[in-house]
Amino acid sequence: MNVLSSLNHHDAVLLDLDGTIVDSRAGIISSLHDAIRDLGHEPDPAVDLTWVVGPPLHDLVARVLRHYNDERAEEAVRRYRYHYERRGMHRSPVFPGMREVIEAVTSSGARLFLATSKPVHLARAILELRELTPYFTALYGARPDDTGAEKPELIAQLLEEHQIPTNRAVMIGDRRFDISGAHANHIRALGVLWGYGGEEELTEAGADALVTDPGELMAAIRHQLAAAHIHPAAE
Repeated sequence: MNVLSSLNHHDAVLLDLDGTIVDSRAGIISSLHDAIRDLGHEPDPAVDLTWVVGPPLHDLVARVLRHYNDERAEEAVRRYRYHYERRGMHRSPVFPGMREVIEAVTSSGARLFLATSKPVHLARAILELRELTPYFTALYGARPDDTGAEKPELIAQLLEEHQIPTNRAVMIGDRRFDISGAHANHIRALGVLWGYGGEEELTEAGADALVTDPGELMAAIRHQLAAAHIHPAAE
């Protein structure tokens, strides 16, 4: 039985990238460590950098550099981009089961969109490496200088440009930014637990439901969209 058989082209599924489709932690952290070394510091192995996957780049780099009493955030961002585009982005395997979800959403007739804080040209390159680009109706992300990365504005643009009613869309992501960005636009949001935010963060952000495994995601998408048709997200 195809759990997505009731969906159609009026429905829109919005997917985050890092921590939702791809496991990008190793590539992001290694590139950040390389940037820190370029600035003359030795990365502190005691500092847990899992949290850096998800927030806009400028915000996280400035926070990381405070540990080293270094304020050269702009230079660190440039060095990070260099290392990430050269090596880091290639260390982004698709989470087991997510390719099947992407294929199933598309075959159901629903439209699939990417909504990521990562610069859209890098997101496209990662999806192309994994041969996933053709499944998406459109890709939305930050500009090359990392502006436009805030999820509320990004999702609003996506909904407006594709004329998607708020009760026909669901956002799927692993961080609070995905949940708050969706709710700012009055659409439902699913939190996924195989990423980097965790149950506490997603629950506090108000996720409409949590999904523990990609194998459960298709049914959750269908359920949330059915619920949205009856009870649109509160404004």
